[in-house]
Amino acid sequence: MPTSGGGGKATPELDLLSNILSSFHDLFGDIPWKDEDRVKNHMVSIPDIVLKDKAYKNAMKNSDKRNAKLESEEALNRAIIDIMADNMELFKQYNDNPSFKKWLGDLVFNITYYAQTESS
Repeated sequence: MPTSGGGGKATPELDLLSNILSSFHDLFGDIPWKDEDRVKNHMVSIPDIVLKDKAYKNAMKNSDKRNAKLESEEALNRAIIDIMADNMELFKQYNDNPSFKKWLGDLVFNITYYAQTESS
């Protein structure tokens, strides 16, 4: 039985996705989602969408952490609006549930900001 694998970057990514989904379920599992799998799939794709946002990338590169956080929130708003047509449930929770919005905003910022600063 091998004690270490040659998975490279896949293991941290899988751990990250697993942690996102676990945290999501622990905190918001009582929300009666009509299509929870669809919501989860969009949830794990949001950090990548935000990370590609030009204004946010610029803020991470040329500004302080506070301004980057503000731009991250704006990038997240844009991402949520972009996926609204595909996932109205997620859009509604984001707009109507302040604790969900804060959790998602903090999660996305922590994933994207620290991943970007570690790779720079």
